[in-house]
Amino acid sequence: MKTPILTSLIILTLSFTDVSAQETSTENYGNTLNMGIGIGYYGYISNAMPVVHANYEFEVARNFTLAPFITYFSYRNYYYWGNPKYPYKNYSYRQTVIPIGVKGSYYFDQILGAGSKWDFYLAGSLGFALRKTTWEDGYYGETTVQRGASGLYLDGHIGTEYHLSDKAGLFLDFSSGISTFGLALHL
Repeated sequence: MKTPILTSLIILTLSFTDVSAQETSTENYGNTLNMGIGIGYYGYISNAMPVVHANYEFEVARNFTLAPFITYFSYRNYYYWGNPKYPYKNYSYRQTVIPIGVKGSYYFDQILGAGSKWDFYLAGSLGFALRKTTWEDGYYGETTVQRGASGLYLDGHIGTEYHLSDKAGLFLDFSSGISTFGLALHL
């Protein structure tokens, strides 16, 4: 599934690059608020779930930014349980996950010869995931949903932004865990 998406992004990158772009571009990638919605995969859940994501990029070196981020998603699942005192059935639970951390991005615009309307980057996120699990009334079994799970959050990204103006753009961020589409505000 991820291979066709990556191939599409590479084709998109090649078809929208401007070979006449200057190698000495002084584009500033920082001071950008990125807000997006998307889909995510978490832990042992095999289906996608909706996510809401926000980060704020600070330029720390040429073509490199750091962005503190926060993401939110929640899902409902079922667990079959029972004992002699309680009936065997599928009990439901809701797990809410809030990853918080820092995303480091390197922009390849100059290498790719991208025009001023496009940005292309590779990134990695590091942080921790806050988790809260709420069980249905009447469930008295084991409440640990994911045994041995650490709170460490790691994610790899590849993405692009199309600049609508000097102050706003649309971004698409594909990742190994949470992929988003959204609005970038350049402040």
